[in-house]
Amino acid sequence: MNYLNEFIDWHEGESYEELKKSFKIRVPQDFNFSYDIVDRYAREAPDKRAMIWCNDAGEEHIWNFKQMSELSQKTAVFLTKQGIKKGDVVMVILRRRYEFWWVILALHRIGAICVPATNQLLTEDLVYRNTSAEVKMIISFDDGHIEDRIEESLTKSPSVKTLVTVSGERKGWLDFHKELESCGASFPRPSGEAATHNDDPMLMYFTSGTSGYPKMVMHSYTYPLGHIVTAKFWQNVIDDGLHLSVAETGWGKAVWGKLYGQWIAGSAVFVYDMLSFTPDLFFKKLSQYKVNTFCAPPTAYRFLIRQDMSKYDLSALKYCVTAGEALNSEVFNRFLEQTGIKMFEAYGQTETTVTAGNFPGMTPKPGSMGKAAPGYDLEIVRPQDGKKCAPLETGSLVIRLGKEKPVGLMLGYYKNEEATHKALDGDYYDTGDTAYYDDDGYIWFVGRNDDIIKSSGFRVSPFEVESVLMQHPSVLECAVTGISDPKRGQLVKATVVLNKGYTAGKEMDIELKTFAKTHLALYKIPRTIEFVEELPKTISGKIRRVEIRQKDAGK
Repeated sequence: MNYLNEFIDWHEGESYEELKKSFKIRVPQDFNFSYDIVDRYAREAPDKRAMIWCNDAGEEHIWNFKQMSELSQKTAVFLTKQGIKKGDVVMVILRRRYEFWWVILALHRIGAICVPATNQLLTEDLVYRNTSAEVKMIISFDDGHIEDRIEESLTKSPSVKTLVTVSGERKGWLDFHKELESCGASFPRPSGEAATHNDDPMLMYFTSGTSGYPKMVMHSYTYPLGHIVTAKFWQNVIDDGLHLSVAETGWGKAVWGKLYGQWIAGSAVFVYDMLSFTPDLFFKKLSQYKVNTFCAPPTAYRFLIRQDMSKYDLSALKYCVTAGEALNSEVFNRFLEQTGIKMFEAYGQTETTVTAGNFPGMTPKPGSMGKAAPGYDLEIVRPQDGKKCAPLETGSLVIRLGKEKPVGLMLGYYKNEEATHKALDGDYYDTGDTAYYDDDGYIWFVGRNDDIIKSSGFRVSPFEVESVLMQHPSVLECAVTGISDPKRGQLVKATVVLNKGYTAGKEMDIELKTFAKTHLALYKIPRTIEFVEELPKTISGKIRRVEIRQKDAGK
């Protein structure tokens, strides 16, 4: 059983065009995922499987919805004993630990704002987040480093009052599991001023900060309903099936693939708390637990296709999707050859749910983000007049807002009314990305507005040039930027990290430029190549091209 039909009208087997035309999410008054989905399953289907969790140490847990409901209620009792109330901000740094699910559901029950974060944060990153979001409590798992950094951040984080660890006893910290022992499993739905409402802030993520300080994206209590499209119509999760998304809980993709849409659609989630991504172990887990649907970034698939997949029983695997960067056709084809499964790409942002994708009934084109997602009025427009672009014409990728915002679009930017007004109070929300339609209406990503290179009157997509260079066996990573040139305005530059076994120098420079000439128009070929040991990145792993541009400008 599942609750899809409570919120949408749809029919199995509908074409993309039929679904897009008729799709609408019915949003109940004062929807709260913990009470209206998790607790309802606990009452009506208590034994229905909610989650399987395992790690590399051989530990395994399977929870049904009755257990998940009770554990999250116990956690809510504990948090309120510590003074957490509606509107308080709690940072959660739990990697892929199962306690994350108890905590986030508990915070939804209370009406507190959950801020998931990664254990890769440094002390200064923590200070920025603590002070910007006015974090009151931090709950973490000790990986050997993060809790030391959290303690170091406290001298400059006056809002933080309580530290909680799920790792056992630590001086100055509350022991999560010990505290939970004395808490009852009953937390009635709050009423009156303590009740949650659809437009209340529920969840907050910091953006990647590729061109400046990270912004704080707020999502409301309706946000989980927007992920019905993510789970059912992109990931194609199965009622009573098992879905695996690779993302760790510090990133937005975790709630895209490990919680909201999957449970609304009736699928359990599989969580593999791995120490590192090892393709052989990963395939063994897929085989052992009979995973049905799977989501990972193209980077992960590039490692997986190097394995002999015939060694593993992947017969339960029915549907695979990818997002985060454009998919190389070689990866798509090799995965298809070994599994018989076509990968379906999609596009979205921290501020949205799935905004565009390759959906059932569509033939996926490797590298294309597909077409507008049901529920989103997505267009590519000319910046100068806002009119829709013709096929192959590059423009701004925007979401038309109309009378109602799409369910799943952010509530706004926390404590930044100016940025919120600019983003949401006009005729459309500008994603900040550029793209173009092909002749079949499929959308192809070009790049961030700030990253587009203008050379001799031509607009060059860094993403396109990078995709070509990445096909050369010597290239591990690369970033393409523009450098100032008095004649052409800008020249195309590639900053390259080489794979082991390859040597930087004039010969490699010539080889890469020659390779680029066979795949790109002349104006897109890098005129200069710089070999480096590593690229500047955000903590989420996104390349900071702005830092490369600033460094070059300083020269």
